Amino acid sequence: MVAEKRIDADDGSAYTWEEFSEFYTGKYKQKEIAAYWEDCEVVKGKKAKAKAKEGAKAKAKAKTKSKAKAEEEPKPKAKAKVKAKAKAKAAAKTKSKAKAEEEPKPKAKAKVKAKAKAKAAKEPKPAGNFKVCVCGGAGGIGQPLSLLMGMDPNVKELCIFDLSVAMVPPEGVAADLSHLERKCKVSGYMMEVGKKPVDFLEECLTGCDLVLVPAGMPRKPGMSRDDLFKVNADIAKGIVEACAKYCPEAVLGMIVNPVNSVVPAMAELYKKKGLDPMKIVGITTLDVVRANKFVGESMGKNPNFINIPVVGGHAGETILPLFSQDKIGKTLEVEKISDMDKSVQDAGTVVVNAKNGKGSATLSMAYAGARLGKSVLAGLSGRKRTECAYVASTVTDLPYFAQKVVFGEGGVVKVLPLGELNEHETKRLEELKPILQKEIDSGIEYAKANELAA
Repeated sequence: MVAEKRIDADDGSAYTWEEFSEFYTGKYKQKEIAAYWEDCEVVKGKKAKAKAKEGAKAKAKAKTKSKAKAEEEPKPKAKAKVKAKAKAKAAAKTKSKAKAEEEPKPKAKAKVKAKAKAKAAKEPKPAGNFKVCVCGGAGGIGQPLSLLMGMDPNVKELCIFDLSVAMVPPEGVAADLSHLERKCKVSGYMMEVGKKPVDFLEECLTGCDLVLVPAGMPRKPGMSRDDLFKVNADIAKGIVEACAKYCPEAVLGMIVNPVNSVVPAMAELYKKKGLDPMKIVGITTLDVVRANKFVGESMGKNPNFINIPVVGGHAGETILPLFSQDKIGKTLEVEKISDMDKSVQDAGTVVVNAKNGKGSATLSMAYAGARLGKSVLAGLSGRKRTECAYVASTVTDLPYFAQKVVFGEGGVVKVLPLGELNEHETKRLEELKPILQKEIDSGIEYAKANELAA
């Protein structure tokens, strides 16, 4: 008996209950997974019906053909003649076909070769065999992020890298995580301040499929975004430089502020080096997580089943939640939308204030980073996943933009269109564009003035 399959609305693909349950276990409770499964469209019934219909048609056709053949049955002599003629024709056709197969035309041969090459390049890696590195893994975001990635069944090897000035040695974080009841091998790498990652990280980065970068300095009182960018861009560049040398095919998930400028800078540097700029991914997932949570609380609904796309950038007014594109979000009362929009934008500041300026959103950021990391690894194993991320884009007139992207074999395989916007969202989009453009320009100028080491 063929197992029933249902379409996961998240990526549009059909899965059996075993596949579906295995993927979502650990992310949601079993009851929630079962409830979501019940909401998914069943594939089996439709296919079975179509198959039955085709079978009935084929049967009727065969019956008609048989009847026609009986009516047109030739006499013995004529039958023999027809049979001989048909045999000769078939033999000639077979000979011609064999010749064509033996000697394909140059164009066709090249096309087949190119197709095979493309297929090989997109071959997914077996699930559960990925190497992940967390650069900045001993910090406030890095430690919980490393914990969550170490629990991902797709991670076979986890590397924790940080500087000697980190709150604890990365080797200590690795030793701690190595006691988890998981198959994952964990290693720690510590570098002295002043040294270059490209001279130190060969063993750590070689063979990596995903590098998560929660690195950089936090914004201090009185520090402008430009000041912060100058410091953190150099930190990010050191890590990206090492990745370009030792794991150029890895997806780089950037959690380095200001993301709106750092991602364009690093992507343009990758481009200058002849590498794929789409490997540089700005992690804006926390904005989505917050939008889902806030709408769920406001509407009395489970945020696990809310999916608000958040587009634009990853700071202040550049953050644009598209409430109208979610079945629950679009039911928000009109007078609440503006305040809800502002709540998502200012959520980071609320956390900083609640911690009395002694910290920022570390735990929720780690959760969001792990969510994106999990989707990247699922995609690399052949199970496409859709998340919002800040990447090189042609969706708007801005060269970099946060929007829905599809992760598959190789990383980002598709950037999805924005979709339909309501009046509020259209207005906000136009308002954020000049702000985001200025921050993108800072990143592009940095890339023009710098190079990645050979």
